[in-house]
Order: sequence, then structure tokens, then C-alpha cells
Amino acid sequence: MSKDHAPSIKDPDLYETLRDKGYSEEKAARISNAKANPDMHPSEKGGKAPPYEDWTKAELYERAQEIGIDGRSKMTKAELIDALRSH
Repeated sequence: MSKDHAPSIKDPDLYETLRDKGYSEEKAARISNAKANPDMHPSEKGGKAPPYEDWTKAELYERAQEIGIDGRSKMTKAELIDALRSH
């Protein structure tokens, strides 16, 4: 029988199983709650983003700005792609 958990745990049995396997409380809660939600599929990969080569230089620059890549204003499109991939 599973322990009494906060109401935020949607599948307490799975939560306990994951905790017994050594998962952190946070990770066990995320996985058990996602599995309990029929609209979520935690074992499947997320959406597919187009490859950086298909992005415009402005889009690449904006993404580089979001993650704080230094020197981005002087980079070519190819350099931005390399910097984003290595970050």
C-alpha cells in the first residue's frame, strides 16, 4: 500500500516505485503525474524543430541572444549555428 502523498501526486503507486528505484522526489512526481495524464506521453520525444540550417540568420541571432552567446553580433550564419550547437 502506498504512503499518503500530497494531492499533487496523481499516481502514488508509480511514485513510490520510482522513489524505491532511487529517483528524486521531483522526478518521480513529474513522471508519475505525466503517466497519469492521458494527454501526456513522457516516454515519447517532444516536437521536432527544423534544423538550424533552415533558420534565418535573424532567427539564429535571436536564439543566440536568448541563451547569452557572446560575440553573436559579428558572427556569420554558419558561426551562429556552430555556437548554438556547442552551447
